Amino acid sequence: MHNISIFFTFVSVKNTNRYFIEIAFDGRAYHGWQIQPNAQTVQQVLDQALSTLHRQPIHTVGCGRTDTGVHATQLYAHFDLDRTLAPADIPKLLYQVNALLPLDIAAKRLLAVAPDAHARFDATRRSYEYHVHFQKDPFLRGRSWLLRDVPDVAAMNAAAAILLQYEDFACFSKSHTQVHTHICHITHAEWQWANDNQLVFHISANRFLRNMVRAIVGTLVEIGRGEHAPEHMHTVIQSKDRSAAGASVPPDGLYLTEVAYPYL
Repeated sequence: MHNISIFFTFVSVKNTNRYFIEIAFDGRAYHGWQIQPNAQTVQQVLDQALSTLHRQPIHTVGCGRTDTGVHATQLYAHFDLDRTLAPADIPKLLYQVNALLPLDIAAKRLLAVAPDAHARFDATRRSYEYHVHFQKDPFLRGRSWLLRDVPDVAAMNAAAAILLQYEDFACFSKSHTQVHTHICHITHAEWQWANDNQLVFHISANRFLRNMVRAIVGTLVEIGRGEHAPEHMHTVIQSKDRSAAGASVPPDGLYLTEVAYPYL
């Protein structure tokens, strides 16, 4: 971190003011987003930077969790201040917070929002990508999953389309997690070639269960390898049993790419 001087114009108010911050990060050095004991997380580092900048304790609330090693090209969090930032100071504040953050985390936007706006509960859509590649590439290490053989993409897409017919995805939920519901509304699920060496799975839903995307990808890859027919996806989902689905793929290739809100 750098030694910096901070000069901002603040307008004193009695009520707290809520802000959304948009960040991106390379997750390889972090044990996911959420603060936890004895492990470095993205939330911990962001909170420290914001607290230093504002000279008061800042506790962010993220739009959701990411697992250890998972990346994000877009993640929103909200936090409260006991003062109002002058609009002209927003670009300077972003510059300063980026100076305090490590190189693998970037603050992209800072937005004033309504006092009851919530980064997690107000999100209407979340999108992920999972990247795989098929030739050894040192520049993709930790950012994409290396597969030896190219799977049957048409079979995987036929199976992925079946996901849109269901809402209960207990079969893809990490075991022993406490959630109120396994209901998720998937609106898009498709594999696309990024180039001759990279294949990307795109998936969007209103919410995701813990480990859900990695379990879906593992199941689809089994189908792409010919271990099951695409229709096997019906059996997996209807079982509501995690053991019926494929193994979770490594976190390296997973990216949170978009979080949508009705007011942004």
